[in-house]
Amino acid sequence: MEFHLTGNPLADIAAPIEELSESFNSTFVVDFGGGIGLTQYTAWMILICVVTLAVVMIGVRKIKVSPEGKFAGLIDWGYDAVCRNMGEGAIGHGYKKHIPFLATLFFFLLISNIIGLIPGSKTPTGSLSVTWALALIAFVYFNAYGFKAKGGLGYIKSIAPSGLPGPMVPIIWFFEFFSLVIRLLTLAVRLYGNMFAGHMILGIFAIMTQFFILDAIQFAAPLTAAPAIAWAVFLILMYCLECLVAFLQAYVFTILTAVYVGLAQGEH
Repeated sequence: MEFHLTGNPLADIAAPIEELSESFNSTFVVDFGGGIGLTQYTAWMILICVVTLAVVMIGVRKIKVSPEGKFAGLIDWGYDAVCRNMGEGAIGHGYKKHIPFLATLFFFLLISNIIGLIPGSKTPTGSLSVTWALALIAFVYFNAYGFKAKGGLGYIKSIAPSGLPGPMVPIIWFFEFFSLVIRLLTLAVRLYGNMFAGHMILGIFAIMTQFFILDAIQFAAPLTAAPAIAWAVFLILMYCLECLVAFLQAYVFTILTAVYVGLAQGEH
């Protein structure tokens, strides 16, 4: 992103921010014509799927009773966190059969979010269409296991808690059903909103840092260097915070999916 000082501070800052906002729009990197092609988010998603597979396969090769090396230990720690915290802790009995799905979801989201922090890259979770697809997969998954565990009619009836007075059942069922459906929206929007907002904030901080650095160079005065240093420090701190957010959003999405699986299978 090019940055030129024109003498008008508002114009100097507004133009790069507008360019930054437009850079998040989905564009074709391969256009087949007729509105069909490969967007940059799809391309990055394919790349991250390959990276996720490579990371897991390489890590698994070195995982034994005691993992060999820090990388294998990190993969083992992540898998153990999925098993214990998200599987056993959220689902309970019968959690082991859900671990492959939950682990795949967690590692894909984590690697996607981390790669998205590399300057010049695009995280698929920064696109609402991708987070909708992930949320839809999770939604279909836990509902399918709910139907499998309780049967079609049994699962539909279980949406409302048992033991309610007869006249209250349809009212509570309606609200519980609405709450069930809205999970699709909350899973998608929470992940997208946090990742998109985080990248926008990092971009704005980077623009402001560059603006003050160029300003300090142009005027060559000690007082103009102080804001540039301050913005650079803020940028580093925000980057560290986004690294934490990248992990937390992968964790939150996966553990919520596990909780929904547990609710769908268990007694309401």
